[in-house]
Amino acid sequence: MISKAKIKYIHSLELKKNRKKDGVFVAEGPKVVGDLLELTSAEMVIATHEWLASNQQYLMNTEVVEVDEDELKKVSFLQHPQQVLAIFRQNNDNHIANPTKSLILALDGVQDPGNLGTIIRIADWFGIDTILCSEDTADIYNPKVVQATMGSIARVKVTYLDLKEYLNSLPTEIPVYGTFLDGDNIYQRDLTANGIIIMGNEGKGISPAVAEKVNHRLLIPNYPEGRDTADSLNVAIATAITCSEFRRNGNRNI
Repeated sequence: MISKAKIKYIHSLELKKNRKKDGVFVAEGPKVVGDLLELTSAEMVIATHEWLASNQQYLMNTEVVEVDEDELKKVSFLQHPQQVLAIFRQNNDNHIANPTKSLILALDGVQDPGNLGTIIRIADWFGIDTILCSEDTADIYNPKVVQATMGSIARVKVTYLDLKEYLNSLPTEIPVYGTFLDGDNIYQRDLTANGIIIMGNEGKGISPAVAEKVNHRLLIPNYPEGRDTADSLNVAIATAITCSEFRRNGNRNI
């Protein structure tokens, strides 16, 4: 049985200000919760008897509330709840990987929670474990973002900062890539295995202030050339294409 007070508290965590105040976030489903529990303990787990019976090893120091499916629906942010909901501490580690030694993804004003979650999942797939976000990018701990990561939030570190200021602080020899409609064909460029890849806002692309810091402008071309086509690619799809080409091409240049 779950109390009304706990239901109210969990619902309050749908708002960023409440998540930030308490330093926590909500994750749901066996995949997302399971991947997080492999790395850290939960503050609270609300789950069905079936899930609890199979995951006792993760619950040593955790507040546990057993519920039936109807009770789980009362706290879940999902249309179809999946056995378990858990509350975790937010990651406050602000260490940033060295772009001279690794490939870093930077997001400039990505607003859609589904896009952000998918990009985190894409980064995980392509072995990019650091994402830098401008301060106006969607909140990584939004329940929709957490769900869209499908567990990759457990392996990819996301840091929010003043992106222009960070880029200003880098040595000029660091490669900073961005995608533009007037860039060079990504399939005809030599790409590095280190540096920063910037992806921009869904409607406006990379902001002018950040674009000034890009020293390698790239284009994902449409096919065939000259054919009437869509105005642009979804930012998550563009990120997947870009990361794939960097791993295919860049790794040859290590």
